[in-house]
Amino acid sequence: MIRKATYNWKQGVETVLEEKNLQRYKDIGRRIAFYRKSRGLSQEKLADLIGISKSYLSKIEAPSSEKFCSLTTLFDIADGLEVDIVELLRDEMD
Repeated sequence: MIRKATYNWKQGVETVLEEKNLQRYKDIGRRIAFYRKSRGLSQEKLADLIGISKSYLSKIEAPSSEKFCSLTTLFDIADGLEVDIVELLRDEMD
């Protein structure tokens, strides 16, 4: 099943993602929230640390959101959380 999701960057890029990829983005957001909370960081603190807005981070973490981040932002989040980016991309959490 293919589902359309609008990915509105400055240029207004539209992309089509398979349902499994939407779930992967949601899982990444869930893992970001998990590691952020386990490190005692608020969304505001992590966002400030990596130079993005709290509302953007909130949308990345929200399971009901279809807000995706760039790979650069994902690297920044991993650095801010002091985790290897692989931990955010894993299929399962240990």
